[in-house]
Amino acid sequence: MGDPEAAAISSLRRVPLREVWRHEAYDFTTWLERNTDVLGEVLGITIENVERERAAGSFSVDLVGEDSAGNPIVIENQLERSDHDHLGKLITYLAAFEANTAIWIVSDPRPEHVGAVTWLNESVAASFFLVKVEAVRIGESSAAPLLTLITGPSAETRQVGVQKHEQAERHDFRRAFWSGLLERARGRPHPHAGVSAGTDTWLGAGSGRSGVAFQYTIRQHNASVWVIIQSPDGELNARIFDALIAQRDEIELDFGGPLNWDRQEGRKQCYVGVTLDHGGYREDEERWGEIQERMIETMLRLEHAFRRRIQRLHV
Repeated sequence: MGDPEAAAISSLRRVPLREVWRHEAYDFTTWLERNTDVLGEVLGITIENVERERAAGSFSVDLVGEDSAGNPIVIENQLERSDHDHLGKLITYLAAFEANTAIWIVSDPRPEHVGAVTWLNESVAASFFLVKVEAVRIGESSAAPLLTLITGPSAETRQVGVQKHEQAERHDFRRAFWSGLLERARGRPHPHAGVSAGTDTWLGAGSGRSGVAFQYTIRQHNASVWVIIQSPDGELNARIFDALIAQRDEIELDFGGPLNWDRQEGRKQCYVGVTLDHGGYREDEERWGEIQERMIETMLRLEHAFRRRIQRLHV
């Protein structure tokens, strides 16, 4: 004999949405207006004081409610595959009602729109929820809604957004810093004369020998000026370094001071140069000129000490 409890278990089956809500605005939106507690439970938020078909300029938002603090919530329903038109409307409604929360309910979320909503949660102050709606039955029961959160705001997405903003800010700072340095060096016999400003922490220029470059590095609070030896052949790099360090006394005399010689044992790259601790790109921009001038002057001395020796190497 079978287990009577197991025999009583029915299967869950999905029902076409249009069999349950024939018309999106008249049926589904009306149902949701009366049952926002179901949606709120799925999202973990409170939705109160809901109104239907509120005007937003020449558009009409499906539902507008409030959270527990009285902040507006806008809800856009779409009983079909997500599309750009509805996403655009949702953002328009968010701005029109100065809402803190936007909810987009769809039957089939496209991956592109999942990504877009995730990006919005990383990038803006408002909270965006993308929800999938289905209708289901157990056995011969009445149809029931099944709402599933696809993506929404979280501490993790907010942190990602903060990190992206900080990274973009760093890129802007570095590009501006390098642009200023290159402008300040213009007209001098400078190895970076034909180089464009980028967003990296470093700015390199050729030395006349493949695999060896003159490189600036800028950090938040200090800077470095280097000869960097970085051909794909690690053994060759070590031989170049050894040939140069054999001339250390003469090179440092020409440079006008001691240098940091870093052979980077076990790694392909080797470095020779100095770190300047008088400031970096996070210093007050009024000091950038002073910092850039010190870097340029150090680079000119470094090139004077190294270029002809690099070009004469027989390794």
